[in-house]
Amino acid sequence: MSNPDILDNRDSLARLAAVIESRKPQAGGDPDKSYVARLFSKGTDAILKKIGEEATEVVMAAKDGDRARIVGEMADLWFHSLIALAAFDLKPADVLTELERRVGLPGLDEFALRKVRKRESESQSEGEEG
Repeated sequence: MSNPDILDNRDSLARLAAVIESRKPQAGGDPDKSYVARLFSKGTDAILKKIGEEATEVVMAAKDGDRARIVGEMADLWFHSLIALAAFDLKPADVLTELERRVGLPGLDEFALRKVRKRESESQSEGEEG
């Protein structure tokens, strides 16, 4: 089910993710020279806070109907989301694979399946505690 557009996007996201990976402290990222390295050095909470800020800016741009600002703010949100993925040793391909899995699956069915999986996960966790 590979779509050429998805593959092109995978390449772009993979290149950006590689740059982000190179800014991690363990890869030699210097917080004095790189915004991304500085964000990594501040830790996960700072990264997640930045995602929240960017998401809010997307919502505000959308409420204003400012298409150019929506794109710019969405780019910021995606960028910071890529940093979060890297912080958890995940790749854009992980998200794209999940999105591809969902293609053709009715949204309500997918939502119901997620609820079932969550309940199963919670019941397994409770069983491990006892």
